[in-house]
Amino acid sequence: MTNFAVIFPGQGSQNTEMLDSYANVESFNSVINQASDILSYDIREITQDESKLNDTTFTQPVIVAVSVAIWNTWVDEKVSRPIFSAGHSLGEYSALVASGIISLNDCLLIVKERARMMIDAMKDRESSMAAVLGLESSKIISICEELTSPDSIIEAVNFNSDLQTVIAGDTHAIDKSLDLLKKAGAKLVKPLPVSVASHTTLMKACGEKLNNLLLNTKLNNGDFPVFHNIDASCKNSSSDIIESLCKQVYSPVLWNETIKTMRENKVDIFIEVGPGKVLAGLNKRIDKEIKSNGSAVSLGHLPLTRRLERILKKSYSLAIKDGYNIASQNYLLLAISEENGGLAKNILAVSYTHLTLPTKRIV
Repeated sequence: MTNFAVIFPGQGSQNTEMLDSYANVESFNSVINQASDILSYDIREITQDESKLNDTTFTQPVIVAVSVAIWNTWVDEKVSRPIFSAGHSLGEYSALVASGIISLNDCLLIVKERARMMIDAMKDRESSMAAVLGLESSKIISICEELTSPDSIIEAVNFNSDLQTVIAGDTHAIDKSLDLLKKAGAKLVKPLPVSVASHTTLMKACGEKLNNLLLNTKLNNGDFPVFHNIDASCKNSSSDIIESLCKQVYSPVLWNETIKTMRENKVDIFIEVGPGKVLAGLNKRIDKEIKSNGSAVSLGHLPLTRRLERILKKSYSLAIKDGYNIASQNYLLLAISEENGGLAKNILAVSYTHLTLPTKRIV
């Protein structure tokens, strides 16, 4: 059996078309409706207003809701269970819902309050984030330390791959770092659509407030382990999970280490569950084997139900071509095996492990 992990994106993955691919999927819409009721606003309306969608107040709950809704379509197909899960930054909350450790209702209310607290923490200072590509993290950390003072905070906060690190802090410090980073060898410094300095020490007060909120939240035993951002490890107790979530808001995201650790623990395929395909791209940079074997898969644009529909149509066409009115299991297997790029083939091989893919037509 192929071992796979599900991974969930964080803030910055939002886009105004994030609901389109699943607009006609009942299990997806059910979660979106439920989440809208919990949050007391219409998620569909928010996703059509770019200014609101990029406002942290709405961005964080909406991304979690959409990610969990996409996950619900996966569960609805009754596919195999992942051996691990992880979420990038905010995505960690989506992963905890997927595993069953926290309920969707509790999670959305916590994330909604978390977003408000993060904004409050930055109300007296202008902050921003930027992705730095093509430069070793050690050099980025050194430049951040050089520019940091009591009145000017800039820190390396997301270690996404060996040559991609996100910085965050006061906007004037971020602006000042641009030339220094480029002179040091950075190929690109790209501003991110995030309105708060996530994962910096500026958020420490927010983490302390989160602790009180989480202590009153019921946490369950999960269906599968979730890797946490702060140390790239899984937690077994409620107290450890709460501590990790509180520290996460003001500590760096160790995504690079998380993916490498999961690979060491026999994960063959990473399936990104959420809007966009940011993490699939990052994972290919982390591990060359992930890039070469097609094991980074994103469900953000093409629902599993549509993959199945396409494959069923293909199997029927193959049967008709051979003079049969009914497509047997053999034609279904053949259609799966003929999928381009190996993505649907990998997904379905994971999902339906009792099937053996044929190498030629069998009737």
